[in-house]
Amino acid sequence: MKTGLVLEGGALRTIFSSGVCDAFLDADLPLPDYTVGVSAGIAYGVSYLSRQSRRNLKLVTTYADDRRYMGLRNWLDPKNRSYFGLKFAYETIPNRLLPFDYDAFEAYPGTAEAVVTNLNTGKADYLPVPRRDSPNLLLEASCAIPLMFPVIEISGQPYLDGGCADPIPWRRAFEAGCDRVVVVLTRERDYRKEDSASTALLRRRFRSYPAFLETMAARTRRYNDCRQELFELEASGKLLVIAPEDTLGCSRTERDGEVLRALWQEGYFAGRRSAEAVRSFWTKETL
Repeated sequence: MKTGLVLEGGALRTIFSSGVCDAFLDADLPLPDYTVGVSAGIAYGVSYLSRQSRRNLKLVTTYADDRRYMGLRNWLDPKNRSYFGLKFAYETIPNRLLPFDYDAFEAYPGTAEAVVTNLNTGKADYLPVPRRDSPNLLLEASCAIPLMFPVIEISGQPYLDGGCADPIPWRRAFEAGCDRVVVVLTRERDYRKEDSASTALLRRRFRSYPAFLETMAARTRRYNDCRQELFELEASGKLLVIAPEDTLGCSRTERDGEVLRALWQEGYFAGRRSAEAVRSFWTKETL
């Protein structure tokens, strides 16, 4: 038996998932054998795997309204070129201001993968998260929202946000050999993605990457189809899904600490309600 956890992204809206994971830690659930996350799903998820309860809650309520963390001024910095302060978010905070426990993460016995979108192929790459990557470049690449981040290169490959190619990587969990998969979403169950208004901008900015543009053109349909199939599998008992009842109007660039705290609490209560079902699902002998 191999257990798996799948974490959807959503930038700061992903604080819901952190609430769920913090509830799992408080309930003393075993960590999954395999964890895969997209964007902030994995960037926040590593704090769960290092058992740093409420670290993400402290991070967002402390720094979401800090202009060093996100804001238009960061875009104007020629060394940054992102709405988010990349060095501040991925190095200064985890390595100095709110230390990430690299030792505890290294001790996690399972596998952790981050999803990134390869601009040359337009497909998702699933890369193991380095246990001691203090620049946190892979996590940065997984979070690199098109038009809000620069292209991030890893080993010569250009990458952007993993959610472009695989927004909810539950299929990857099964491909990795998991047979007990729990999926944490960051949108309500009745949510339907609509086409983006930024299509023309994307075409101009990424005209050198035609495969990526094809991926982005199909993104809305692929996301909605992915969720529909996910819920069908849930109904058949092949996986468990935890989703917010209400995201409280929280945006992916939310600055209001009270909204972020309330959405974390929404996730925490959802995690508490589902903890015993998850424990049984992850530990029972037969499906």
